[in-house]
Amino acid sequence: MSEPRSSPLHQRHESLGAAFTDFGGWLMPVRYASDLAEHRAVREAAGLFDISHMAEFWVHDGRAADFLDYALAGRVCAMGVGKAKYSLVLADDGGIVDDVIVYRTGGEYFLVVANAGNRAAVAAALDAALAAWARVRAFRDGPVEGNFAGIFGGELPRVEDVSDQTALLAVQGPRARAIVEATAGVDITGTALADVGYYAWTGGTFAGASLLVARTGYTGEDGFELLVPNRVAVALWDALLAAGRPFGLVPAGLAARDTLRLEAGMPLYGHELARDVVPAQAGLAHAVALDKDDFVGKGALAADATGVGDRPVLVGLVSDGKRAGRAGYAVYDGDTRVGEITSGALSPTLQHPIALAFVSPESSSLGTELAIDVRGTRIPATVTALPFYRRKK
Repeated sequence: MSEPRSSPLHQRHESLGAAFTDFGGWLMPVRYASDLAEHRAVREAAGLFDISHMAEFWVHDGRAADFLDYALAGRVCAMGVGKAKYSLVLADDGGIVDDVIVYRTGGEYFLVVANAGNRAAVAAALDAALAAWARVRAFRDGPVEGNFAGIFGGELPRVEDVSDQTALLAVQGPRARAIVEATAGVDITGTALADVGYYAWTGGTFAGASLLVARTGYTGEDGFELLVPNRVAVALWDALLAAGRPFGLVPAGLAARDTLRLEAGMPLYGHELARDVVPAQAGLAHAVALDKDDFVGKGALAADATGVGDRPVLVGLVSDGKRAGRAGYAVYDGDTRVGEITSGALSPTLQHPIALAFVSPESSSLGTELAIDVRGTRIPATVTALPFYRRKK
């Protein structure tokens, strides 16, 4: 096994006393001081996350929008420049290879951000989709001499993996916008941050380097993600911390990120999402545009009228007390085992246990009373609507 990779900010994390963990093949900070303090800072003020382990792909030129409509489950061609979209990379059988966020940065220019652990899988899926898409279009639009490029305005779309050259920082929390606006050296040349909507982005510069600022997030709070070249990542981290100190900004690690995203009901690949999970199982049917002419996985998904068949479906569970279900714990309906926890914790915000679980469709209705086996003790749990937490706007 290869050694985990390090973020360009690794020395900064060490100097802040971070504890580290291997996450998606990267050595990343799990906490700096206190999971609970970092979680609460994001809910009440702001937290600064290093998410440079994420994978980034530029897809551009040719008919990139048409290609991504085929490669991804969502409808990419309808996106406007300046917008972002949550989507899925699927296998031919409809299973989820990864969940991604796509940003349209130009007419035929897109940024696709994938999970670190799925970088190779997404790269392979995009390459395979490009070859298949080119064959389909060549057959549809007529024969081409030499190669497929002639029917696409002179060239095929290009897929460039820029993960090794790119750093990504996230400022999350109710004071996030004020902090980014106050950060020395950040020059927003596009839409002002106040006017950037949810799932949108704007452009700018930092220390002479290009800067993309997105408003997506993975915590349930308002926030911004800042994409820059590696060479200015340390300077940007330092500038954000300095600007954020009067606002209560703290560095935050993966432990807080996990409880925050769980409260927000957001799935995590390897827990709620996997290669053997189809979108409807995970409540992601809305991310699939089945009315598109074609896309990878459409045949398999369109063949199932319900989208899930007899597969287990993802639900939210809430309990009383302090004993929380964890990933792998069994879920029961009466004496029958009906599922398994995928993520669970004692919610720092709500102060009671919450969990995501896959259970049989017959036991998935809102209000259904189930039980979680917590180390040999059955803890009552109720199926509830997601998300568990919703911020006040």
